[in-house]
Amino acid sequence: MTRLSPAAYLDHIRSESALFRAALADTDPATPVPTAPGWTAADLLWHVAGEVQHFWTYVLETRPAAPTEETYDEPERPAEATYQQLLGHFDEINAKFVTTLEQAAPEEPAWSWSADQTAGFTYRRQAQEILIHRLDAELTAGALTPVDPALAADGIEEFLDIFIGGKPSWASFTGGDHFVRVDAVDTDTQTWVQLGVVSGTRPEGERVENEPDIDVVPHDQIKPGTEPDVVIEGTAADLDAWLWRRRDDKDIQVTGEKDIYDRFRALTNQPINDD
Repeated sequence: MTRLSPAAYLDHIRSESALFRAALADTDPATPVPTAPGWTAADLLWHVAGEVQHFWTYVLETRPAAPTEETYDEPERPAEATYQQLLGHFDEINAKFVTTLEQAAPEEPAWSWSADQTAGFTYRRQAQEILIHRLDAELTAGALTPVDPALAADGIEEFLDIFIGGKPSWASFTGGDHFVRVDAVDTDTQTWVQLGVVSGTRPEGERVENEPDIDVVPHDQIKPGTEPDVVIEGTAADLDAWLWRRRDDKDIQVTGEKDIYDRFRALTNQPINDD
């Protein structure tokens, strides 16, 4: 298991938020964000404060009710705000977000877009969210700092299990015979991924039949003697950033069947909404 304690996630939200701000504080606000085409440093700063952390603060404040267009007012970015004012806005929202998390027990019911309907989802998701946006900020500033291996190892599993492998309630997954194993060599953690298909009927009535998908399989559910068709190795930080399209594959080692790897990458190498 890669899961960290709620206290550890909260500590990472604090520290990663500080690194995010430090990277952008002295950066020209018009500097392009290389990992988010069309965005500038100022856009990234507003996104994290005004769109991400503001939203999840609201979710926790109104738990367990689900946010709706009628109940949640997304803040409008001030057209004339200076960069220093945006930094001040980030400080304000970030402090409120952390305080709200501190007051929400992880096991309390709270809305999320995943199957996990507890405040603990926000602890984990937002630790991973700010880590990836910290990388965006540091790539924009041109000065990368180290990533905590344990947080990155958890990020690998969360990406593959929740973002890519997460299933809506209407979908049924059927696993196939092929497995990919992602090994973080510095944390000695392995994530087994099974290739398969999903079927089901969407709420609007559209039928889905045998659509390619993946599923993360716990180690204790892997049949004895099963060997992965593909093994992907790297440090936890390199693998996490690579999966999130924040780093190339220069330091990633792949062994095994190329066609299985290509199928895996077709499902995982795609832009996604990471809020």
